[in-house]
Amino acid sequence: MSLTSSKMIRLGRPMPVFDLEDAHGKSTSSKQFIDSPLLVAFICNHCPFVKHIAYGLADFAQEYRGHGLQVVAINSNDFTKHPADSPEQMIEEKRRRGYTFPYLVDKTQRVASDFDAACTPDFFLFDHHHRLAYHGQFDASRPSKDLPVTGKDLRAAADSVLAGTTPDPDQMPSTGCSIKWK
Repeated sequence: MSLTSSKMIRLGRPMPVFDLEDAHGKSTSSKQFIDSPLLVAFICNHCPFVKHIAYGLADFAQEYRGHGLQVVAINSNDFTKHPADSPEQMIEEKRRRGYTFPYLVDKTQRVASDFDAACTPDFFLFDHHHRLAYHGQFDASRPSKDLPVTGKDLRAAADSVLAGTTPDPDQMPSTGCSIKWK
């Protein structure tokens, strides 16, 4: 496992356009979320950092959906070299974790590249104008730390976006496994 941190990119940049399918072939496009705040989470099935927060992410998405935040997860890993991240395994992972949001396959890895995603998990929170408002960690919890998974950092940012204010620009990068590039 290669420990990688998210790239701290410019806040305010526009959201890259995407149109991807889930493991069942159902398409989801960024255009479906016009005028809605959107969290784009780059995750996968096998990363211990994603596994550590998976249930917390599922709870967060369910809770904040009720407040108007849309959530989409994208798996950009090369699943030919990492079969645990295959679309078939994504179906089981979505069921096991209770994900209620689209879990999409980025077969070409173009979307991860367009977003400048670097690791799993990697969180990109866009405001209702689809400008990047937050790019940081879920919380300070890690598999090796004895801290509860709360989503504190992402929750604070989401609360700001939903209230129409700007999240604190001092954002801690997410840390996890590197995206498995082809």
